[in-house]
Amino acid sequence: MPRGGYRRPGNPAPVSGPGKFSRRTDGGPQQGAKVAPGGKYGERKQLMEQQQAAPMAGSQKVPNKVPAMDVKPLPLTPLTAPTQRPDEPMTQGSPFGPGAGMEALGLERRPSKVSDTIGQLVGYDPTGEIEELYNYLISRGL
Repeated sequence: MPRGGYRRPGNPAPVSGPGKFSRRTDGGPQQGAKVAPGGKYGERKQLMEQQQAAPMAGSQKVPNKVPAMDVKPLPLTPLTAPTQRPDEPMTQGSPFGPGAGMEALGLERRPSKVSDTIGQLVGYDPTGEIEELYNYLISRGL
């Protein structure tokens, strides 16, 4: 086997960039399969096989790009196109007007209070203003 001479780095780049653009050129840390000690008979072997079947983070088996799917978008119907359902009322599926109501959509209309809806947002507001609004609505019975 010959020794010496240029050896082309294989993973991932031959040189690193300067300063904030620098990266590891040795491929980075590799993550191997690990199984905790203990467990029932045969579990360790099963867990090890499951981890080895799927590539781990840092593994060379993980592709860099996800293959593009060959999916074609559905054609859009222009707003000015004639109706494709001439015998169906325009209010079909709505709770008013001619035609079947909400039951045609398979949705049930549940009466709810405004406070119930606002109450679901209380946990997401760091300012506390939604909670004040919620308490106000409760006090008014809304």
